[in-house]
Amino acid sequence: MSALVAGVGNIFHGDDAFGVEVANRLAACPPPGDVHVADFGIRGLHLAYELLNGYDTLILVDATQRGGAPGTLYVLDIDPDAAPEPDAAGPGALMNGHDLTPETVFALLRSLGGRVDTVRVVGCEPDRVDDHIGLSAPVATAVDEAVRVVWDLATANQPEGQT
Repeated sequence: MSALVAGVGNIFHGDDAFGVEVANRLAACPPPGDVHVADFGIRGLHLAYELLNGYDTLILVDATQRGGAPGTLYVLDIDPDAAPEPDAAGPGALMNGHDLTPETVFALLRSLGGRVDTVRVVGCEPDRVDDHIGLSAPVATAVDEAVRVVWDLATANQPEGQT
C-alpha cells in the first residue's frame, strides 16, 4: 500500500502554514514502508500530477477551520469521488494552479485518468490566517502531535516489516 503525505498551505498566511510545517518535520525522518512525504504548499496542480503516480492513500495535512479551539487536531475521511467535475468547479478553476481546492484537485485527477482510493485529512484549527509568517503558539504546539497522528495513519496499512 503506497501513501502520499501532502502538506498544503500558504506560509505567508500564518497558521495556514501548518501542513507545510508538518510535512517538513516528517520529511526530516526516513519515511516508513512505501510512504512518501512532500510539501506542496499552494501547488495543487503539482499535487494532482503527483497523485498520477498511483498512490493508494493520500493524507492531506492542512489548517482546517471547524470551530474548535486553536490547535485542535482533526482527522477527517474524505470521499475523493464526491468532488465536483471540472466544469462544475467554476470558470478558470483549473487554470489557477496556485489556488486549487482539494475538491478541484480530485476532479482534475479524475479528468487525467487517475484516482486515489483513500483520502484522510489531518487538520489543525488555526488561530490566525492573516498576512504574516509563523505559526501561532497553539498551532505550533500541535505540530508534534500531528506528526505522530500522520505516521500512525500512514503506517496503519503497511505490510508487516515495512513500518
